[in-house]
Amino acid sequence: MLASQQTAFMARVLDEDAQLPAGWSARHAAGLAVYRNNYRTALVEAMRATYERTARWVGEEAFARAAAHHLILHPPSGWTLDVIGDGFAATLADLFAHDPEVPELAALEWAMHCAFTAADVVPLDGAGFAAATAGFSDEHWQAMRIALVPGTALVPARHNLVALWQALASETFEAPDYALAEPTVLLVWREGLDPVFRPLDAADAIALAAVLRGASFGDLCAELVERFGEAAGIERAGALLGQWIGDGLVAGVSC
Repeated sequence: MLASQQTAFMARVLDEDAQLPAGWSARHAAGLAVYRNNYRTALVEAMRATYERTARWVGEEAFARAAAHHLILHPPSGWTLDVIGDGFAATLADLFAHDPEVPELAALEWAMHCAFTAADVVPLDGAGFAAATAGFSDEHWQAMRIALVPGTALVPARHNLVALWQALASETFEAPDYALAEPTVLLVWREGLDPVFRPLDAADAIALAAVLRGASFGDLCAELVERFGEAAGIERAGALLGQWIGDGLVAGVSC
């Protein structure tokens, strides 16, 4: 009984055109309207906290409208406010079809948010990786799979999001054309408590995408060998692995 009443009440909060319960007076309706407004305002503010730079880029009024539009199409269903911004970049791609940097910026902010809220893991350092692979045979190295720290993500972009991100962190910012001549990919992960990102070149992006898909180290080496030749490909694979360990990206390895 209580659960059905709660479900019906929430449906009326989400839909202002929903029929009110029998016996409700104008005072009840006004109270529900106040509650609905407070609820929506709280959700939009939570969205703004996640997408702070996106809001600054498009303007507060435009952002509020876009956030409300997204929340109407995708009402929250999780137990935490952390997840209400999921899919906002896709909504913005429709709303800002002539400003493609907007959904890209939002996608980066969402990836940063997810990295920040991801589970805590102590990454392997050089010594830890050496200990974890000390008994590996050639077959083990070929079959080895690399687990990246939770929240690691790749964000494709056709705009210079690094420059835009830095500009939006300042008190005043200009709005030049941030379009890139060639598309790029940004790597997002967490260093300690801080989400960070950096651009990748094409080969690095392909390699990390393969790792995120669960490819083995042998498969990764084969892909780089095909791209760069045997000696250069093997060297590139080792260098990338060393960089990932140095960046704190590697949570563990398995065969």
